[in-house]
Amino acid sequence: MTNYTGIQGQNILIVSSDPANPVEGQIWYNSTSNLLKGYALNAAAWSTGGNLNTGRIRLGSAGTQTAGLGFGGSSPPETGLTVTESYNGTSWTSLPANMNQQRDNMATGGTQTAAFGAGGYRQPGSTFGGTENYDGSSWTVSGNLGTARYQLAGAGTQTVGLAFGGGSPITGATEEYNGSSWTAGGTMGTARYRLAGFGTQTAALAAGGGTAPASAATESYNGTSWTTVNSLNTARFALGTIGTQTLSLAFGSGPTGTATELWNGTSWTSNPTGLSTARNNIGGAGTQTAGLGFGGSTPAPAVTTATEEWTGQALAVRTITTS
Repeated sequence: MTNYTGIQGQNILIVSSDPANPVEGQIWYNSTSNLLKGYALNAAAWSTGGNLNTGRIRLGSAGTQTAGLGFGGSSPPETGLTVTESYNGTSWTSLPANMNQQRDNMATGGTQTAAFGAGGYRQPGSTFGGTENYDGSSWTVSGNLGTARYQLAGAGTQTVGLAFGGGSPITGATEEYNGSSWTAGGTMGTARYRLAGFGTQTAALAAGGGTAPASAATESYNGTSWTTVNSLNTARFALGTIGTQTLSLAFGSGPTGTATELWNGTSWTSNPTGLSTARNNIGGAGTQTAGLGFGGSTPAPAVTTATEEWTGQALAVRTITTS
């Protein structure tokens, strides 16, 4: 006969305030709020943020969720923009510092106070190879890319940056930036345009893009060469991305979409919920745990000012209910 006397559980603590340093899985009853609570992982999801002041597509982006930067881009009918806006975690502010050149579809990287934009499509009418640096107050013209192109991707910082892929014609060329000039790097395995890029100059990732048809290909860069790694679950182009080579996020798609995927350094996982507003050509900033998605088309030629804030899965105090 089974003896149950040695089997014991843990009593649920009754406290007047939530514990200051709970551990994962801990449960307690808060007698002040009359709620049963626990410390567990929350669901990763998008939520509504403050709208851009200028709706646009194919804009440049840099920074974090609480210190973001959006610049350049275009609005219908193919009107190039130089507008720069900053985000403080709640709202966007139009800045007095405009880019020197109207353009969209550029490679970008950096922070809210030290960003770069390289290449792109110069409105109206031509592929561009110029670079501009932002110092938090003004844009300054810098060195040209070796290969002028648009619909390319970027990664890294203003002084240690990367630009890769793009058209026209479609290329897999990679260039490395030192803050003033560009030098040739390793060539991508899959030449493509309208792709996404993130990470650093020596640890970057390229995902998706257009190769006719859309691609799901993902490649990693080690500062010298590109290596093919596991593909996106959803082939797409004109997507938004944020994060690092080992922890990143891909969202939106062409022609329009909401799908969001998480990269763990090895493979992509589809998140159960995606963007609230389906769109492509979207800007992105931040990390896999705290990011931004802003602007884009819904579908083209319509543009949106919508901003969404991403909160990744993390431990948090949660109220336990029967539902």
